[in-house]
Amino acid sequence: MFAVVRTGGKQYRVAPGDKIVVEKLDGNAGDRVTLGDVLLAGDGGSLKSTTGLTVAAEIVAQAKGDKVTVFKKRRRHNYRRKKGHRQQHTILKIVAIGDHKEQKKAAPKAEATPKAATAPKAGADKPAAARAKETAEATADQHEANALVGTPTENPAPNNENAAGAEKPATKKAAPAKPKAATQSTKNAAPAKGGAKKTPKK
Repeated sequence: MFAVVRTGGKQYRVAPGDKIVVEKLDGNAGDRVTLGDVLLAGDGGSLKSTTGLTVAAEIVAQAKGDKVTVFKKRRRHNYRRKKGHRQQHTILKIVAIGDHKEQKKAAPKAEATPKAATAPKAGADKPAAARAKETAEATADQHEANALVGTPTENPAPNNENAAGAEKPATKKAAPAKPKAATQSTKNAAPAKGGAKKTPKK
C-alpha cells in the first residue's frame, strides 16, 4: 500500500519502510509522528478512500541540508552582503499507513548467565589459611624484586673511569673561586654573565 502525504508544503509518495527527508518537525530521534494530510492512497492499481486515513512515521534524526551562500551586490554603491544558510530537515521512517502496521520479527533473547557462575574468583575453593600464606609469599617476592631493581651498579661506565675522575676534582677546585669575586668592588661595573673576572696583576 502507498500514500501521497503533504507536509511542509511538499508532497511525498510513501510506503511502509520508506525513509524520507521533510521540512523540520518538532520532536527528538525515536519519537512517533502522525501525518494526517493524506492526498491519495492506493494498493497496487486500485485507489482507496482517504477519509480518516493517517500515516504513522518515526523520527530517525534531525539534520541540516547543504550550505547555500546568499550574496547580494549593488554595483557602484559599495554594497556587498554575504550570508550562509543551512536548511533544517527531519528524516522520517514510515511505519504504517492506516491500519497496516509494520510487523517486527522479535528475535528470542539469549538467556544471560550470571557473572558469578561463569567466572568464579581464582582461589575461592582454597581455605583462608592457604590464601593468606600465598599472599605473604607473593608480597615477599615483590619486595625482593624491588630491592634488586633499586640497587645501582658499582661501575656503570668502566671505559670512562679516567675521564670521570679527571672531571670531578676540576669542579671541586672551581668552587672556592667564588668568594674572591665577592670581595671585589662592583659599584660601577656591569654584572658579569659568565662568572667573576680576574683582576689584572699590578
